[in-house]
Amino acid sequence: MASIIFLDSPVCSGFSYARDPKGCDVGDYSSSLQVQRFLNKWFTHHPQYLSNPFYLGGDSYAGKVIPLIATYMSQGTEKRDQPLINLKGYLIGNPITEPKFDKNFQVQGAHGFGIISDQIYEAAMKNCKGNYVNPTNQLCAEVLETVDSLISEIADAHVLYKKCVVAIPEPIDDAIRRKFLLEESIEPNEAPGRPTVDCFTYGYYLAYLWMNNKMTRDALRIKEGTVGEWVRCKKEVPYTQDMPSSIPYHRNLTTRGYRALVYR
Repeated sequence: MASIIFLDSPVCSGFSYARDPKGCDVGDYSSSLQVQRFLNKWFTHHPQYLSNPFYLGGDSYAGKVIPLIATYMSQGTEKRDQPLINLKGYLIGNPITEPKFDKNFQVQGAHGFGIISDQIYEAAMKNCKGNYVNPTNQLCAEVLETVDSLISEIADAHVLYKKCVVAIPEPIDDAIRRKFLLEESIEPNEAPGRPTVDCFTYGYYLAYLWMNNKMTRDALRIKEGTVGEWVRCKKEVPYTQDMPSSIPYHRNLTTRGYRALVYR
C-alpha cells in the first residue's frame, strides 16, 4: 500500500556521517538542499516509484524545514532540472514554525487545554495586549511568569502525558559501552537514568538499546567505523538555525494546491 524512506538529517545525526568533520556543519537551507539532492538521486536510481504520490514528513524541528524542502522540490520539478517526482504535499507533527510566533500562542493554547484558568487568561489578555513574548509592563510580566510556571508542570509533548525524564541514556563506562555495541543484546539495567515503564519517554530508552544492538546495525548495513554510537538527540552537531520562519513556505505551497497535514 505504501513505502517509507526514513532519512537521517542533518548530516551526522542518527547513523549518517561525513568523511570530513566540516561536512557536519550545515544549517536549515544547506541541509534542506542536501535532502533534495538525496531524493533526486534516489528517484533517479529507482524510477519505478516516480509515478507514486509522494509526501514529505517530519516532526519537531524537522517540521520547520519540511516546507522548505518541499518548496525546493516543487521548484526543481517546475524547472525540469530534477526527476519528475509526484510530490503531493507534506505532513508535520508538533512542528516548530517560528520561535516568536510559536511562543506567542502558548497562552491561548494553555487556556484552551485547561492548563490556566479563565482569570489568568483574562489577566494576560488585558495586560499583555497580544504580546506574550516581550512583556512591556510589570503586570504582564507577572502573569506570564505564572503561566510559565503552570506550563512547566506538564509534559511538553502532550498535556495528558506523565511528566518524565527525557531519556537519552548512555552506558556507564567504556567497558559497558564496548559490550553494549558488540553483543547481540544487553540487559536494560546497564544504562542509567531510564524512565519508568509508564512514561512515554521509556520508548526513547528502548530505541537507544534497539538502535545500538548489533543485529539492528547489521540489518541496517551500518558501515563499520562510521558511527560508534546512535544517540537520539545529538547536541554536539554544529547546526545553524538560519531560516527565521517557515510560514512563507507554508503559504507558498498551500496556495499552489499542495496538501498539508499539521498534527500534534
